[in-house]
Amino acid sequence: MRKSKVETARTRKRIVKAAGAEFAANGISEVALARVMAAAGLTHGGFYRHFASKDQLVLEACDKTLLSLVAGLELLVKEKPHKYALPVLVDHYVSRAHRDQPRTGCPLAALGSELARRDKRTRQAAMEGFLQLSRLIASQLETVPFRKRAERSMAIVSAMVGAVTLARIAPDTRISDSVLAATRDYIFRSVQRQ
Repeated sequence: MRKSKVETARTRKRIVKAAGAEFAANGISEVALARVMAAAGLTHGGFYRHFASKDQLVLEACDKTLLSLVAGLELLVKEKPHKYALPVLVDHYVSRAHRDQPRTGCPLAALGSELARRDKRTRQAAMEGFLQLSRLIASQLETVPFRKRAERSMAIVSAMVGAVTLARIAPDTRISDSVLAATRDYIFRSVQRQ
């Protein structure tokens, strides 16, 4: 019996979500399609009914995961005064919880070097996610002159992504925690002095 379009869309969504988590936790090149499908509760044979290739899945998983991340951060600061919103955003992203849970975190921090080697469309999706995150940060930078907000927010997001990436690399928890704390402090100081 054929699945309905709604069921097919639901299944595809489940595969994309599972892929995003698997790629973030284990790396794109390390994750086989069979593993993704198993994580989605499906058999490997059904993959090609939904996607033409692993590259298509990587693109969609990166795009959807970044959209979901930005939407979640927007909800986190919705209706908060600007002076509280930026610390909430930065503290949430540049945190031990984010460091310790790459499966549910930002694909830029988990997969940045791998995404840099992907096809142009995937890199564009990753960069669009970065820009959306930057725009969210820029919208909270009331103390920064308007003409400098886009530039400053890109630097802040770059620092956030880099801090989480480096904190994950550090083999020593003390150093890892220091990277996170120092980055948060630096970001807050950078928007206070104008």
